[in-house]
Amino acid sequence: MSTCGVPAGSPCRTTKNRVAVQYHTARFKLVPTLAKALNVPTPALRRPGTAWTRLPAPPAATAPTGHAKIGYARASTARQSLDTQLDALKTAGVPRVFSEKVSTRITTRPELEHAIAHAADLRASGVAVTLVVHEHKRLGRGLELAELAERLRAGDIGLEFLTGELQGHHDPGGIVFTVLAALSGMEREYIRDKTLDGHESARVRGKNIGGATVTDPAMLSMALHLRDQGQSLRDIAAQLLITQGKKKGKRPSPATVMRMLRDHDEHASAAEINGTEPAR
Repeated sequence: MSTCGVPAGSPCRTTKNRVAVQYHTARFKLVPTLAKALNVPTPALRRPGTAWTRLPAPPAATAPTGHAKIGYARASTARQSLDTQLDALKTAGVPRVFSEKVSTRITTRPELEHAIAHAADLRASGVAVTLVVHEHKRLGRGLELAELAERLRAGDIGLEFLTGELQGHHDPGGIVFTVLAALSGMEREYIRDKTLDGHESARVRGKNIGGATVTDPAMLSMALHLRDQGQSLRDIAAQLLITQGKKKGKRPSPATVMRMLRDHDEHASAAEINGTEPAR
């Protein structure tokens, strides 16, 4: 410690001009050149006592070089075809398309996430990117579409619809697009409410809703017995048989069994509340 060549008055000297041990670790002894590297000069414009002066502004961001289009196509069910969407995207000059078959009600869409991630990577490299979709319904409606648009706006990614109510290029963060996205969700809610109202009016008049009934009391009784044994809906459906209608002789689907048991449970609960014995 006594061989330190730092002049008096340096930070590593004590008030009695002795070397402060805590400032001299092994690394400073082994790499003495760090003393010069750590001596950062203060700019003349920032020395104490000088008047504040605005420094030169940083260079403006360079404009995007090139433009890329990323396509996305979606069908609600496995039986629906993506050909119309894929053909439209190809005609629009979209070189790469991410596609999947998944319902709108499912919030997790892997291929859509891959498309957005790929678009973000291209944008980070300085390329202007636009996400191209056949119709806005392929992405979602209402608040769901507005939330997705906010993600695109944050990533500076453009949005284009080839057809439908929102056809054209859009700024995902624009107020016009946000309003249109909200209105597109109101359409589905309106149709749903009118459908439910129609179903309720038909039930009041004693009409059946949907297709022909394939269940009967015997099937219900058997299904309840199998459920009490702890069997799954799929196993129960495999042991039942339709005895009427066009599907006579076939097995009901697990969804049909689930609806039949659910309706029975709802009626049983209502009968218990009313003090009557439910049919079994």
